Amino acid sequence: MPVCRSCIRRLRDSARYYSTGRDYNAAVAALNGLQSNFSIVEAIRKQGPGSNKRSIPDMIGWVRRVGYEPSDFDRLNPIHVAGTKGKGSTSSFISSILAQYLPTRRSIPAERLPSKVGLYTSPHLRFVRERIQINNEPVSEDLFAECFWEVWDRFEATKPASSEADPRSIDGKPVYFHYLTLMALHCYMKENVETAVIECGIGGEYDTTNILVQPSVNGVTSLGIDHEALLGNTIGEIAWHKAGIFKPGVAAFTVPQPEDAMRVLHERAKERDTILYEVPVHKAIDSIELGLQGHFQRLNASLAVSMSAHHLHRLGFSGIPDPYDPASTLPSEFIKGLEETHLGGRCDRRSDPVDSNLTWYIDGGHTLESIEVAARWFADRTAKSESEGATRILIFNQQTRDASSLAKRLHDVLAAALNDSHPFKHAIFCPNTTYKDAGYKADLVSINTNKDDVTSLRVQQELAKTWDGIDSQAQVHVVSTIEDAVTKAREISNGRKVEVLATGSLHLVGGLIEVLENEAEKGGR
Repeated sequence: MPVCRSCIRRLRDSARYYSTGRDYNAAVAALNGLQSNFSIVEAIRKQGPGSNKRSIPDMIGWVRRVGYEPSDFDRLNPIHVAGTKGKGSTSSFISSILAQYLPTRRSIPAERLPSKVGLYTSPHLRFVRERIQINNEPVSEDLFAECFWEVWDRFEATKPASSEADPRSIDGKPVYFHYLTLMALHCYMKENVETAVIECGIGGEYDTTNILVQPSVNGVTSLGIDHEALLGNTIGEIAWHKAGIFKPGVAAFTVPQPEDAMRVLHERAKERDTILYEVPVHKAIDSIELGLQGHFQRLNASLAVSMSAHHLHRLGFSGIPDPYDPASTLPSEFIKGLEETHLGGRCDRRSDPVDSNLTWYIDGGHTLESIEVAARWFADRTAKSESEGATRILIFNQQTRDASSLAKRLHDVLAAALNDSHPFKHAIFCPNTTYKDAGYKADLVSINTNKDDVTSLRVQQELAKTWDGIDSQAQVHVVSTIEDAVTKAREISNGRKVEVLATGSLHLVGGLIEVLENEAEKGGR
């Protein structure tokens, strides 16, 4: 049997990292030390829109300290996705479609045959390595640790003698998201990834990922109001930022947008010397059972079809649908990719691992628009005949945005959709702390929230008062952890049919999925 030299190298490097205390857990601990604390985050927010103009020059400096030039990443044939809603779903659809092609030998010329597709997305749910995927699987703990410490050592070796105080720098290294972006790009270069799907963090113009010089294709998903402190208060201002990823001569796609947003997107496309194409729902989508639930996913899937088709045409693949024709026939690879797409925490329905009478409806909606989507999805699924007589429970948190406004919008949309002014019999509010004894799992630690608010449950107590004012018939509960919220839901169930909607925050959803999947892995209690 031939010797796998890369496997031997990986085992040797893994042994080295473990023997020096540089394993995955140590990497996660060091990474958490690069989080901006609450006071720094608040200071950046108070500076207002445009305060992050330094992010791209800073990021280029970080790239060079790691040993690259931004143009080096052209080798990854990056696909760049921005937007307010659906960018994670669209990126996942694209990655899943491409995975159906990349291991094959259909491309011409032969030297451009891709064999690996990377997906960089955020946030993560259970493990931070979920953010850096290859062929739709999170990188291994060993590879994560290997790449993390390689980047870390390069920063240590190039640490400036002194530097001005900078909220994007901690001890001569970039902060959390900046570091992960650099690490992901380094990992993809190291692993010879030939196509990398890169999801923007916040915005686009000044987003950390916008160091890409020559992407294969760009896309902007549905736009809405979010991150006003950095992006502005109008849909036009937000569209300006998102369109910042447009590059000269690089095809750009978007979905139908509000009039002001679409006008700005087209203006920015003209400024950047490219053409923007508006993607309608593809004719074939309605006959496909998409891997991601929710009616709104039809647009995300359609955008993914156009962007994937353009990318594959560019690489020389044959038998690819016309990216500009919404009536073109989709080959079996596209259909399979759309059907097999998975993204946890978005319109995610699952059975409880302990109580067979309890069903979870999990969605990380955290903006007014996305909370409406979660509410309509929950209403649609629980209005079925098999849900008749079930007790509906809400588990909710939002630690950094206007939590009360989100809760009110959720209630109003659900009340209308269900024709029931009392959509939940119980409402449970908890912080994002995962476990009652262990606190946060290391991968889920966040220090950019007010620690005193979390400890005192201030936000949760205010939410309880808000909900009591909205629906005095609902029984309101405030608990200290996500684990306690799960326990409370099971106590309420007590052998009766229960349907629980958990929403308001992807951090809440990540902790909830951690609790449920950890129990499932242990075979229940």
